[in-house]
Formats: sequence, C-alpha cells, structure tokens
Amino acid sequence: MIKITLKPKKEENLERFHPWIFSGAIQKMDGNPQEGDLVSICSSQGKPLAIGHYAPTTISIRVLSFDPTEPINEDFWKGRLASAYNLRKQLGFIRDDNDAYRLVHGEGDLMPGLIIDIYGATAVMQAHTVGMHLVSKTIAKLLPEITEGKVNSVYYKSENTLPYMANIETEDGFILGESEEVPVLENGIKFYPDWHKGQKTGFFLDQRDNRMLVEKFSKDKTVLNMFSYTGGFSLYALRGGAKSVTSIDSSAIAIDMAERNVALNIQEGDNRHQSLSEDAFKYLENMPNDKYDLIILDPPAFAKHRKVLRNALSGYRKINTMALRNIKPGGLLFTFSCSQAVTKEDFRLAVFSSAAAAKRRVRILHQLTQSADHPINIYHPEGEYLKGLLLYVE
Repeated sequence: MIKITLKPKKEENLERFHPWIFSGAIQKMDGNPQEGDLVSICSSQGKPLAIGHYAPTTISIRVLSFDPTEPINEDFWKGRLASAYNLRKQLGFIRDDNDAYRLVHGEGDLMPGLIIDIYGATAVMQAHTVGMHLVSKTIAKLLPEITEGKVNSVYYKSENTLPYMANIETEDGFILGESEEVPVLENGIKFYPDWHKGQKTGFFLDQRDNRMLVEKFSKDKTVLNMFSYTGGFSLYALRGGAKSVTSIDSSAIAIDMAERNVALNIQEGDNRHQSLSEDAFKYLENMPNDKYDLIILDPPAFAKHRKVLRNALSGYRKINTMALRNIKPGGLLFTFSCSQAVTKEDFRLAVFSSAAAAKRRVRILHQLTQSADHPINIYHPEGEYLKGLLLYVE
C-alpha cells in the first residue's frame, strides 16, 4: 500500500476525524497511486493515521478507517453494511408498511463515496468515487445476507456519478439478480421508483420526514407542490385530507409518473389532484393571489459548487418572494434547498430577504433537514446538504 505523508500540522483535520484530505495537505507520496487505490496516510513525522481511497482531485483521499492497521477487505465492508442496516432497523424504517429507505449514506455511514437505496427487494447503488466503484460487486454480493434476505437484486446506477476524468466506462444495470419496477411503500404510501431513468436512485427518500409534516398540516388546505417531480409531497398532502393538490414540474415525464403514483393511492372518482408540466418560475409569477394556503418549494440544486453560489441564492430569493407574495394570509410555506454549497445561514438569509421583499409578516415554525436514514457524520458537517424552513405567513 502506497504511503502518503501530510504536511506539518495538516494532520489536525484527521485528528478531528474529518474524512476528507485535500490535495494541498499532501507533502509527498511514496509511489504513484492510481485513482481508487487504497493508501496509507501518515503525519509529517511518519506516524500512520488512517487508510483511504485515493483520487487525483481536490479531495485527494476519502478516509475509510482511522485505524491504520485495519484490513480493508470483505469483512470490513460486511461490518460497515451491517452497522448501517442495524441503524435503520433501530430507527424503525424496516417494517411491513415501509420497504423504501436509504441503507448507505456516504460519509454518514462511514462509507464515503457510496449511496445505496432500498426499494423493496431491489437495492440501487451509486458510486461517486472510483474506489467505491472497484468494490461495488463485493458490496452487492453482501447485501442479501446483510438485509436478512429482503434484498435479492442490485441495480448499479453510476454511469453519471463517477468522476468524468477517471475515464471509466460503466453502464447502468443489474450487477446482482434482476427485478421489475413494482410499487414500494413509504409509510404506507405506494409509489413506483424509477431507477432506470429517474433522478438520483429513482425517488427522493431524504424528504420522508418533511412529507409527513406536510401531511399533518394539509387537512382542508389548497396545496401547491412546486418542482413536484414524481409527486411525493402531493401523495402525503392527499392522504392528509387536502381540499385540492396541484403538482407542477417542467418535466412531462415526471408529471406522468406523479399521476401514476397518485392513481395508486386514491379511490376512483377522487378528483382532488391536478398536475401541470410548466416552468415553475412562470407559474409562480402568474399565480393568482390567495389561491393556495399551503405551498411547497423543493427545487433541484441551484448550486452544485460554490462558484455559482451567488446565482443560486438569487434563484432562492426569487422563487420564495413570489410564493410569499401570493400565498393566502395564514398560509404555510415549506421551502427547501438541497444545494450542499448553500449553508443553512445562506439559505435562511435568502428567505429572510424574500420575506422583506414580499412585505409579509413571517414566522419560522420548523427548521427542516434530511430524514434520519440520511445520517450526518458529526465530524463531516458538509453532509447536512438538505436545508428547509416551514413558515407561517400572515
């Protein structure tokens, strides 16, 4: 294993258990590691500190273990996966009315660069590093045993998530077993995951807790679900007794999926839901005043990196200002940012500016984040990517 030596004082982050080592912290490498290789990390005095996956990028090493003597083998991965599965069991995510959840959330489960979502008997796996790509089949092989036989197929969806400079050719497809896309359950609500063509792994499981909050407040409300994708928030609002629910998304394919999911969950003749394929900004701009008394703003990431942060914050201010101007008095606004580059403080300031521009009295009722099956490593605050606010608008 190639040894990488850090510059003086650069081991401080490792001593605080942060799982990333940046290229600027490296003093020398005893060899020429290839992307995805396991490397040993040492202090400037030569003391072994950790083991991780190497990449010739800004984040040069993602730490797998802070025990420099721990073997990174099949037993290692089995232990990490078992720990992740047991946590989900403890949290109550694995039960008869819920068979959709995130099993592995990268750094939050001490497996940086790896995402695994469970949809019934199918696991959908994404590798975001070459190191995780190289062990993907080993991990897939372990999943049926780890999940007590509940998972019997693994769909590998890393074609668009692996670093483009790695020059690795991979196609999305099954690497263990095979299965059809059939309805799965989230808190008793049915939906079709679309792991073949859908965004991420096929559904946004990180909003589970926030969807439940929407359900709680939806009774007799007229609800607008912006950037609705396949209708997750809409499904919960309908079950919560909403008077009407409108789903808006620019993707006609997403709207078709939303309609399909709604049909799974409502009785024939229930006409409370309508959906439109339309640009969200245009719809908000032309939206009649006082039409909706509960609005959900869950846009895609406006900022993939900090270089476009200013434009992203401008976008958040714009959509929130339009929603705040037009929502009914006494209305509720659920507003989110899933941009990792946008901090909680950035987002809250953007929404504050929107409230002032809309000249409405606004109170924060809840500060929202990702569901507990997307845990945040306390030593890796960057993992708290989903930020949200529930606002009461007078």
